[in-house]
Amino acid sequence: MKTSPQPAAPPHPGTRAAVLPLIGGPLCLDFTNTAHGRGTPDHTDNLVDYGALIAWSQHAEAIGAAEAAKLLAAAARHPRAAEAVRRRAIELREQLHRSFLALQRGAQPDARDLEGINRELAAALPHARLAPEAGTFTWSWDDEPALDRVLWPVVRSATQLLTAAELPRVKQCQGRGCSWLFLDTTKNDSRRWCEMEVCGSRAKARAYYARRKAEAKAR
Repeated sequence: MKTSPQPAAPPHPGTRAAVLPLIGGPLCLDFTNTAHGRGTPDHTDNLVDYGALIAWSQHAEAIGAAEAAKLLAAAARHPRAAEAVRRRAIELREQLHRSFLALQRGAQPDARDLEGINRELAAALPHARLAPEAGTFTWSWDDEPALDRVLWPVVRSATQLLTAAELPRVKQCQGRGCSWLFLDTTKNDSRRWCEMEVCGSRAKARAYYARRKAEAKAR
C-alpha cells in the first residue's frame, strides 16, 4: 500500500478522501474507489468539495504538497470554477467505474462513457511532457496552474490500463454493498476482496453464522 504525506490542508469533515485505503493498484482504480456502495442505501461519495479532491490527489501521490497548496489557493479565488472541476471529476470517476465494470463482465463500455473519457484525455494531452529521469524519460506535465490538473494523471492512468494486457484482471470487490475496483495481481487470479481485513472478514463471518444457523436448524 502506498504511503502518503500529510495533506496540505485539513480535509472536509464529511469525507475520508485523505485517508482512504489505496488498494486498487493503478491510480485510476483508486480514483473510482473514492465512492462506495453504489446502488445501495450506504452509498458514500468522498469527493464532497474541491478541497476533498485535492486531499485525495495528494494522498494518492498524484500531486505534491506545494502543488496542492497552490491549487487550494486558486480554488479559494475561483470557487465556481473549482466546483465545476469537482463535478467533472465525479463524472469522469463514474464513467471509468462503469467502463471497467462493463469490461469485467465481458461487455463493451457505453459509448457515452468512452466519449467522456476521451474528452478528459483531450483536455489533458496538451499539457503532457516528457521529462528526463535517470538516463531515461518519464511522463510529466507543464506548469500551468489549472484547477483541473488533478484530473490529468487520472485519465493518463486510465488510458494506460485500458490499453494494457492486464485489463482483464480488473475486478470488483465481491463484498456485499462494496463497489470498489482493483487490479488482481495474484499468480492464480484468485483475489476476491478489496481488503481481506474488511470485506473478506465480513463475508467469512456471514458464512460462518449461516452455517451455524443451518446446523442448529438441522439438529
